[in-house]
This record gives sequence, C-alpha cells and structure tokens, in this order.
Amino acid sequence: MWGDLLAALGLLFVLEGIFPFLNPNGVRQTLLQITKANDRILRLAGLGSMVFGLIVLYLVRGIAG
Repeated sequence: MWGDLLAALGLLFVLEGIFPFLNPNGVRQTLLQITKANDRILRLAGLGSMVFGLIVLYLVRGIAG
C-alpha cells in the first residue's frame, strides 16, 4: 500500500512539472488568472478535480483489481 501511495505521489510530481518545464510563461499567466478567481470557482474546480480523480481510480482499480 505504501509503495502504491509513493508511486502515485511521484507520478503526481512528474505530471505537475511537465507544464512549467515546457511553458513557464503560460503557467505564470494561468496562475495570475487563478488568483483573480473567486472562492466559489476555485472550490468547484477543486471538487471537479477530486471527482475526476476518484472516477479514474475507480476505473483503474476496477479493471486491474
């Protein structure tokens, strides 16, 4: 279990680093836009991200498990 968690965390860092590596100015502009968004929009984006992640995990674990 801990190995899976650490592997997922490592993959998260790899994926998070791709966009800043390829397009740092684009990421900077996106982050500036995010700081201008209100809390409701940010919460909805976070909720959507969590739901999407849970669906992916369910599908992957359901197929592989």
